[in-house]
Amino acid sequence: MKILLKGTGASPGRAEGRVKVILQAEDVQNMREGDILVTCYTTPLLTTAILKARAIVTDEGGLMCHAAIIAREMGIPCVVGTHKATKLLKNGQKVMVDGDEGVVYVPE
Repeated sequence: MKILLKGTGASPGRAEGRVKVILQAEDVQNMREGDILVTCYTTPLLTTAILKARAIVTDEGGLMCHAAIIAREMGIPCVVGTHKATKLLKNGQKVMVDGDEGVVYVPE
């Protein structure tokens, strides 16, 4: 598999799905069940999107950030601190998030 992004693995596991880039709270309505949530950072305003997410990928954050804590509580993979996920990943793109290794791949 081709590595697209590296960050910090903040919640373990692997998940495959389609990217949904959420840059502002109004974009939450575009999130569908099973999408991969890609955002700069999470806040409680993104709760609706987070609850539908199969995994979370953020530009910012570390092991104790909101996205990491919520993902661990929900039992979904999370990669934080990629610095460029919202710029590199595109809506609808199929990816695999590896929360153990802190990597986002293009699945084969």
